[in-house]
Amino acid sequence: MKNIFILLVFLFSAGIITGQNTRAEYISKYQLLAIEEMNRSGIPASITMAQACLESADGNSELSKKSNNHFGIKCKSYWTGKKVYYDDDEKNECFRKYRTVEESYIDHTNFLTDNPRYFDLFKLPADDYVGWAKGLKKAGYATARDYDKKLIKIIEDYQLYRLDYRISFDQLTASANTKINNENISKTLMINAFRTHEVSEVNGLKTVIANDGDTYEIIAQELGLKEWELYKFNDQTRGYRPQANEIVYVQQKNRKTSKQIKSHRVHANETMHYISQVYGVRLKPLLKRNNMKRGDEPQIGQLIYLNKKAK
Repeated sequence: MKNIFILLVFLFSAGIITGQNTRAEYISKYQLLAIEEMNRSGIPASITMAQACLESADGNSELSKKSNNHFGIKCKSYWTGKKVYYDDDEKNECFRKYRTVEESYIDHTNFLTDNPRYFDLFKLPADDYVGWAKGLKKAGYATARDYDKKLIKIIEDYQLYRLDYRISFDQLTASANTKINNENISKTLMINAFRTHEVSEVNGLKTVIANDGDTYEIIAQELGLKEWELYKFNDQTRGYRPQANEIVYVQQKNRKTSKQIKSHRVHANETMHYISQVYGVRLKPLLKRNNMKRGDEPQIGQLIYLNKKAK
């Protein structure tokens, strides 16, 4: 952990000097997008994050800066969106162009979930980043012979496998900073004198990550909200206590998702409330859109419509 902290300090300093994103800064900036897409698809957040770091040169490549393409995805014959042209394996190759970085992360998920070449990867355990890295190389995602090794090295150097358990990179660096370096005190002891909640965005909405022992009352008091607002924003009944590392919306969720995200295929143990939280969609209109009523739960494999009403 100490080595990781020293590395982060070095990289941060290097970023200031060069004016470019450091890898640590890039991960911190976009980690929630990787976790969000993992919730939607099952692709390990560590893999998404490592691919984004590698393919976009930590957000410093010309393609990522000018086109918001963070995964090096080429047009393909069926692409109907905007295009840009760069020299890659061949001269003047066609690459996809996005309006936002978030669109790039969403399309990366869609690219893998819709392509039969990658179907076998979704049979792997959710935390098998090694299997995913080797599978991406085997399926031909990139031409580099050591593509899988590069991904694994990024994941292990930056402990990105923690993202697969929804433990953010920010929490990791905070942990490194709050270790007590006193020979008379256990080095496992942590200090967290000020229990604060940093506001981030998920699904374009303001959220915080719940700490162990949090209540909606504690979070509301800190952020200047009413406790009943958090129960409403998160479709919970009074008395509910959020779990550690759970995403808590601190503003009203949307009635539906963007046009790009149309549906969700139900996995084991997923409830309608869970799906509403993953996509930032209010529970009541989500139920109505899928011809369900409060208390109804989906079946494994069922297609839940997020944007338009079920047929």
